[in-house]
Amino acid sequence: MKQLPLLRRYARALLGSQKAGDGLVQETLQSILDGSIAVATELSPRVALYKAFHAAWSRRPNASGGGASRADQRLQLLDSSSRVALLLTAMEGFSFAEASSILSISLDEVESQVVAAQAEIDAQLATRVLIIEDEWVIALDLKTLVTELGHEVVGVAPTHSKALELAHQGNFGLVLADIQLADGSSGIDAVTDILQSFDVPVIFITAFPDRLLTGERPEPTYLITKPFLSENVKATIAQALFFHEVRGQTEPTARIA
Repeated sequence: MKQLPLLRRYARALLGSQKAGDGLVQETLQSILDGSIAVATELSPRVALYKAFHAAWSRRPNASGGGASRADQRLQLLDSSSRVALLLTAMEGFSFAEASSILSISLDEVESQVVAAQAEIDAQLATRVLIIEDEWVIALDLKTLVTELGHEVVGVAPTHSKALELAHQGNFGLVLADIQLADGSSGIDAVTDILQSFDVPVIFITAFPDRLLTGERPEPTYLITKPFLSENVKATIAQALFFHEVRGQTEPTARIA
């Protein structure tokens, strides 16, 4: 099913970890197969799949996501339903009408939830960002988006060695990393080295997400697909920072997160 890599990406962002996200995707598929969750045949296949996923999510005792109840007080003000609406429309690219069908709420509710979630997250989670990207046009786009969100860019690294150099020059709270770099080095290797010394969330950027989102090995929780939309980048940054705040209080940071 070609939609599974995208659903895994969404589930991981929603729940804050690969394990929890992949587990709920598997639970959704099993529920569809055994008939305990019906697939809405009047909807497009992707919308119907996400609607089924949300039906499985809503059946859990705590459907608020990966530890959001343990976030600090200011982040608890962000309603989980608003976060969901933001992810569906900004990261997954669903229209407000499609999100309305998935969540079984009105168009007005979807719009108000998206606006509220983005404004709250932007205001609360400002940080410094290291960008690892060898395509300068893309790097400039990312720098502009990051700055518009109120973050500060500490530098742009086109290679593995430059990434390590910038990382050790100053404090930062987020990494945006391409997979393949200018000198043939790996962005994943650069991030792995950085995470040996720094506890920060990482968002990977790639034109081939299906190669990474197989569910067969440790994989990045946060992934942006090239070419990307600005709304996609903003939503993913918000989620990565949000859940890193939560995990920092409850569990060790994964090597690729």
